[in-house]
Amino acid sequence: MSQLTHINAAGEAHMVDVSAKNDTVREARAEAFVVMHPDTLQMILDGSHHKGDVFATARIAGIQAAKRTWELIPLCHPLLLSKVEVTLSADTANSRVRIESLCRLTGKTGVEMEALTAASVAALTIYDMCKAVQKDISIEQCRLLSKSGGKSGDFRADKHD
Repeated sequence: MSQLTHINAAGEAHMVDVSAKNDTVREARAEAFVVMHPDTLQMILDGSHHKGDVFATARIAGIQAAKRTWELIPLCHPLLLSKVEVTLSADTANSRVRIESLCRLTGKTGVEMEALTAASVAALTIYDMCKAVQKDISIEQCRLLSKSGGKSGDFRADKHD
């Protein structure tokens, strides 16, 4: 395991200095699942939810969250993201929504936290919009799927559902 980069020689948390790093294209993908009752999912898919288009709202929330990750997660750098994409798809067989986020930029630091934040906040938004209908919705398996760029190289998670 490599040394923690957010801890200085005195053992104190600090923001990593990335000024000497080269700009490279960096990309990360993350996913999360929102599990609910079949009738709750059907209401979302039918467009009959009284709060409006759940998927559209969750997509916008995820994009906004990625752009503001540095305000939410201590020690994250503010980044000029060149692309944020949030895709939501219904898995009716398992009564869940799969959220996948993609973040990309050309810069000195990675976008893993931005991708994870986008997927998480999109999932939280679905919960928020549907909690009046179903309180026991669960958010599961929020994880990094892949990352590329930078000194640490590429990463791809093992497949599982």
